[in-house]
Amino acid sequence: MNRLHTVTLYGKKECCLCDQAMAVLHKAQAAEPFVLEKIDIASQPDLLEKYGRQIPVILVDGIEVFRYRIREDRLAALLALPVP
Repeated sequence: MNRLHTVTLYGKKECCLCDQAMAVLHKAQAAEPFVLEKIDIASQPDLLEKYGRQIPVILVDGIEVFRYRIREDRLAALLALPVP
């Protein structure tokens, strides 16, 4: 069985860029399944300090790949790679 990539979105509630990023991630997930995690940085002081207003931050398999906006073509290319 193939393992799935894990995509993590660090964001906050009432963040329009976070909502836009989540919509892109849901669209991508329909084309290429992956595990999706959404983490509210407001609930974790260390993450709030690290990212502050530089959200959303998107990681693929623990590696930061996007800040603020997602490039759909690059995300699709990353998801097409084998899971490390």
